[in-house]
Amino acid sequence: MMKIGKLSIIIPAFNEGDTIHLILNKIKAVTLMDNIQKEIIIIDDCSTDDTEKTVADYQAANPELDIKYFRHIRNGGKGASLHTGIAQATGEYLIIQDADLEYDPAEYNDLLKPVCNGFADVVYGSRFMGSNPHRILFFWHTIGNRWLTFLSNMISNLNLTDMETCYKLFDTKLLQSIKLKEKRFGFEPEVTMKIARIPLIRIYEVGISYYGRTYEDGKKIGWKDGVRAIYCILKYGLFSR
Repeated sequence: MMKIGKLSIIIPAFNEGDTIHLILNKIKAVTLMDNIQKEIIIIDDCSTDDTEKTVADYQAANPELDIKYFRHIRNGGKGASLHTGIAQATGEYLIIQDADLEYDPAEYNDLLKPVCNGFADVVYGSRFMGSNPHRILFFWHTIGNRWLTFLSNMISNLNLTDMETCYKLFDTKLLQSIKLKEKRFGFEPEVTMKIARIPLIRIYEVGISYYGRTYEDGKKIGWKDGVRAIYCILKYGLFSR
């Protein structure tokens, strides 16, 4: 059995003033297994809305929560925010949480279970396996995700079903030891390619819910990010360490 004292929850945020307090409420409501404590790390990627004020108000109203807030002076992208959050994490394990409402923090324990039971070093939450709720949205977006996962698997020799998922749970020291370069949405394929090369790494996958957003709701990823993902899979899988 693995004993975890603290889970670091890394939240990259860009113009999420309308939803970030809602996701914080969900995180607050979660009781983690084995009395694991929560460290919440918010990285505001130079938002132009009221994200900063919303977080400050939430911190003032919830002083019992361990919330750390960092703000980039210029927009660097999701990957850049994750680099900041990973460097600041002090929990034995960390998980990535988007500031919107697409992923449900109530499922943290599903990802923690393989680690706490001593089986896993890394756990991916898959939107494409299991019987949990999934919002029905974009056909071509789903095909793109599955194709990127297929290409990633072919090069990394993994058998993931959802490489592009937000929910990734990592051993913090292991992840901090990896030199990550991608500043935007290329983080997902880069980190997957790099952890796949670690000798004897134990990667697990569990099914999660997915409450997807439309572009009208504020979804930010687009086809250019898919092209970049292909580039990153090839670059970090075949040509670069």
